[in-house]
Amino acid sequence: MAFVTGLFLIDAPASALNNLGSIPGEREDNTVGVKVIVTKAGRFPYVSAQAFRYWLRATIEHQVPEWQASPIFREEKIAYTDANPIKYWDDDIFGYMRAPGKSDTARKSREQMTMLEEATPVSDTITRASPLRVSTLVSIAPVDPTSDFGVMSRHEGNPVPHEHQFYRATLKGLFSLDLWACGTFSYRNRTGFRNLDEPRQRLIADYPGVEHLEAEKSYRLPKAERLKRIKALFTGMAQLEGGAKQTLHYTDVSPALVCFAVTKGGNHIFHHTVGANRAGLPEVKIDALREALRVFADGILSPVYVGWVKGYLDEARSAFEQFVSEHNASAAAQGLPRIELSHPREAFLEFVAACDRHPEWLD
Repeated sequence: MAFVTGLFLIDAPASALNNLGSIPGEREDNTVGVKVIVTKAGRFPYVSAQAFRYWLRATIEHQVPEWQASPIFREEKIAYTDANPIKYWDDDIFGYMRAPGKSDTARKSREQMTMLEEATPVSDTITRASPLRVSTLVSIAPVDPTSDFGVMSRHEGNPVPHEHQFYRATLKGLFSLDLWACGTFSYRNRTGFRNLDEPRQRLIADYPGVEHLEAEKSYRLPKAERLKRIKALFTGMAQLEGGAKQTLHYTDVSPALVCFAVTKGGNHIFHHTVGANRAGLPEVKIDALREALRVFADGILSPVYVGWVKGYLDEARSAFEQFVSEHNASAAAQGLPRIELSHPREAFLEFVAACDRHPEWLD
């Protein structure tokens, strides 16, 4: 099985991309804090994986016209998607969990759903682990958030004070996409593995060109359909938007640096190749990358795509360009993968184009 394995950096020069709400005990009751991990080394601002997945999902839905987004339904205290990975691409890529509600509220909600939109019936509890795995986005170095004090004074009477935290940091995130799992759905009666109930099995059995993997109790969509979904996902990654407090801090959350490749296993081979130097600034650890390319050479199925925005860490980029030139000159002779260096958006789109040339990555 093959995976797209990568990491990225988001440059957050003055940002509050994921907040935790009011902070009890602060001087103002409406002080809004940022999410941080507190350790002995200091405070590390972070963006939750759920927030990042929301950014990505929303970006794809608005920027990639062919993307098939699943409708969201709401009962009294829960919300869920249609959980139909055959029809909806984000149910396939991002996963789902759905169970048939038995209360009167659930029954009435389903009746209303049917009137508003055709909902796929559900006969049993179904779940799908997301083929797309992402990490929490964490600052590469400890940072003390700054508190910004402001007032609302465009009215008569006393001004209303308010306060919020923000930080200056570089956030690092990891991602991995299981290419085999995309478009492959199990009907095994096992907790966590039952992607399809009986209504969905009937739907996929009639899908043109579907492959029935009887030994694995799974159905697999045609490879061309699976490729469409994967290419749409990475087209969205190339245009990533999102984040809280954008009207105040206007942070570009598209990656300033990204490094990824198609690998045989799901373990992350690039995790330790980017970190912080002694000054807390981002550093591409060339020796660590060189070691990873050597040790895992037999498990890297594609070029290593590196996207690096010019103007971001230019001095370090110049040294990296020299390394790439030297590496690529002898890579073929040593059985090592090439490194393709470009802008992050170009790197994602180069991979999208390569998917059409390498459908075997999905096998």
